[in-house]
Amino acid sequence: MAVKARMEAVLNVGLRVPSIMLLEVLYRWDVSSFFQKIQRSSLNNNPLFQYKYLALYLHYVGYILSLVLLTLPRQHLVRLYLYVLTALLLFAGHQLSRDYVRSELDSGYEGPLYLEPLSMNRFTTALLGQLVVCTLCSCVMQTKQIWLFSAHLLPLVARLCLVPLETIVFINRFAMIFTGLEVLYFLASNLLVPYNLAKTAYRELAQVVEVYGLLALAMSLWNQLVLPVLFMCFWLVLFALQIYTYFSTRDQPPSRERLLFLFLTSIAECCCTPYSLLGLVFTVSFVALGVLTLCKFYLQGYRAFMNDNTMHRGMTEGITLLILSVQTGLIELQVIHRAFLLSIILFIVVASILQSMLEIADPIVLALGASRDKSLWKHFRAVSLCLFLLVFPAYMAYMICQFFHMDFWLLIIISSSILTSLQVLGTLLIYVLFMVEELRKAPVENMDEVIYCVNGTYRLLEFLVALCVVAYGVSETLFGEWTVMGSTIILAHAYYNVWLRAQLGWQSFLLRRDAVHKIQSLPMASALQLQQHNDICAICYQDMKSAVITPCGHFFHAACLKKWLYVQETCPLCHGQLKSQSQPANAAPAPDNPPANQNALEAERGEAQREFAMEEATQAEHASDVESSAEAELEGQLGEKAPEAPDECNSPLVKESSEGPVGGPDSRDVPPADSSSPCS
Repeated sequence: MAVKARMEAVLNVGLRVPSIMLLEVLYRWDVSSFFQKIQRSSLNNNPLFQYKYLALYLHYVGYILSLVLLTLPRQHLVRLYLYVLTALLLFAGHQLSRDYVRSELDSGYEGPLYLEPLSMNRFTTALLGQLVVCTLCSCVMQTKQIWLFSAHLLPLVARLCLVPLETIVFINRFAMIFTGLEVLYFLASNLLVPYNLAKTAYRELAQVVEVYGLLALAMSLWNQLVLPVLFMCFWLVLFALQIYTYFSTRDQPPSRERLLFLFLTSIAECCCTPYSLLGLVFTVSFVALGVLTLCKFYLQGYRAFMNDNTMHRGMTEGITLLILSVQTGLIELQVIHRAFLLSIILFIVVASILQSMLEIADPIVLALGASRDKSLWKHFRAVSLCLFLLVFPAYMAYMICQFFHMDFWLLIIISSSILTSLQVLGTLLIYVLFMVEELRKAPVENMDEVIYCVNGTYRLLEFLVALCVVAYGVSETLFGEWTVMGSTIILAHAYYNVWLRAQLGWQSFLLRRDAVHKIQSLPMASALQLQQHNDICAICYQDMKSAVITPCGHFFHAACLKKWLYVQETCPLCHGQLKSQSQPANAAPAPDNPPANQNALEAERGEAQREFAMEEATQAEHASDVESSAEAELEGQLGEKAPEAPDECNSPLVKESSEGPVGGPDSRDVPPADSSSPCS
């Protein structure tokens, strides 16, 4: 089933390539120049060629047929190609029969075949050819009525029956007419098939649009037609035909410089229409995807395909090529100018691919340096790829400076290559620092500061390169030729690569400066305090030989807390705000002054005492009620009346003390009610 599915996918793409080839030919065909050539020729008296609109109609019909072939379902497309193949086989049978009759007329021999070896050989060859044609036609049309395709056997049968040669010519014509009538009958019987297909397709499209919308319809057609693969195959076929045409018309092999020129001019010839340009765009996208996939596989092996990134699928490079081609009017240029401009665009695409490779390699290299993985093969692969990304962009920038005259577009390519090399250099330096720390078997205290200095240095160089590009573009716009496209690119470059870089860098510097000030304002823990604390740092889980104390009373390494403060300004444990202290950095907290959270502890302790007092008061009140009920029963039995309580017992203070303490802040000091008091 898997093989069948793959074959169907290959047929789905391969059978649609001729339709795009036909669209390419129709786009390149200039009807006006074609009729001008016809009018200059000897055929200008023919009334058929005096009607220019006939060719225009045929031109439009060709477009419609191409679109129909492009959008037909696979089953109908296969059937259509089988019909076309049958027609070609019948035409081949007609050619075989005509050649046999002509050869017999040239020989002039009308006797028995077995008496003439040459006639026997011609007859045998023609008979085998016709039998092969009939068999193939019946297999393709899936019918057992082989006689429908055997009309071209009539001249052979007539020759075997010793029919005169002049009569065999008429029999051959009759066979041709009979075959043509069969084809016309088949076409007439299937005349309404295109209308029915169009009607069914319109009904299905209307239902899809009504239920799901136009976007769903477009996505469905995109997936069913496999347009990226289809256009890529079309462009590769076109490029192969261009290369074959060049080498078939040249006797001597070209030199190396000629091969480079041939490569660029062939690509330029194969992107002179919108269809071939789309084919080049998808081809570049797939090439970029293949390069990035090889990069992932080289770094991580098969594990790289478990977590695939959608940003590294070659779409960026293809879209870049399409935008630059449209903005520069690549299709409308001559071949030489198109090849020159295309070389610059391809350099930009290559720079984008290198940047994507760096985005893939950078986290892997840094993670490999920070981990304790001792696999030399992994380290070799990571370092070798980084060295390639360090050397190749610099070499590409050097080659651009050697072969091209400097302008704004080339400066953008050179700056992108230089930035890639700078980023790779920063990644390698950080990797070396991690490896040095690993070899020392002990953490470096100021490693974070060193890494920040390395990153800050190459980001400052990136900022300076971007600033130089913007300055050159502004000067070229002011003193050179002003264009809307150039001004737009300068503004975008100035905003994204200059303004945003400067803003982010300044914010990072302010955050680090504030973190350093906060760490310096916190008190350092003494040896006695560290001994009493006897715990590890809650950030790095390592023993503390020195620590700082936060206002909330927690101990941390100064370097660890500084890294935490780069992210947020709260305590890592209790998330309390860490504000700058007014006391000196080395001053320890006074023993008489409680910590900042002592008030919270006292409040919790007071709340617990209040709850305990209220519980005791409730129990006392319950005991008082039980005793009162017992006295009432005793008085009922003795017939006596209990004496009333004195007036002091009705005072609010006594009531408050008998009912239990009020939930105020000082209620924990009020003693619980005594059941033996006279007020009970």
